[in-house]
Amino acid sequence: MTLCALFAALIVIGTFIRIPFYPVSFTLQVLFVTLSGLILGPKWGTVSVILYILLGLVGLPVFSNGSGGPGYVLTPTFGYILGFIAGAVVTGLIANRGNFSFVRGLLAGLAGVVVIYALGTAYGYLILHLYMGKDTSLGYMLWNFCVIFLPGDLIKCIAAALLAKAVRPALSKRA
Repeated sequence: MTLCALFAALIVIGTFIRIPFYPVSFTLQVLFVTLSGLILGPKWGTVSVILYILLGLVGLPVFSNGSGGPGYVLTPTFGYILGFIAGAVVTGLIANRGNFSFVRGLLAGLAGVVVIYALGTAYGYLILHLYMGKDTSLGYMLWNFCVIFLPGDLIKCIAAALLAKAVRPALSKRA
């Protein structure tokens, strides 16, 4: 439980380490979501992400740009937040199959990022197009919600795999 709370706090911290950009800021949230799946596994990694989301939905300013509250559900970037749940599950499931290695951690992290992008982009499109009435193209969505983030998220996945490779043995000795 302590590690779940720690990772929820790290995701919050990752929210505030950001480079503002429109429509989605560059943050370190993906790094900590990926680490939660790699280190805590699919169950507890997901619990830590859900805890983070609940903190934001009750009104604490833990979402992008210091936002919070139930109204955030109607923003285009909330799809990424939902994607964090599925991303942690996928990352944890892949990471916990067989012996953990850097390559397994990297592939697990990349799979989680693909899931986050898919949900974030689809949800963003629905909110922009249906709720806000903006005419957005698939190209716009792919560029602004996925492609522009690929280099940074690749680096975050590499860092997460390296950190998990170092931390997982220490945590297994304590259990």
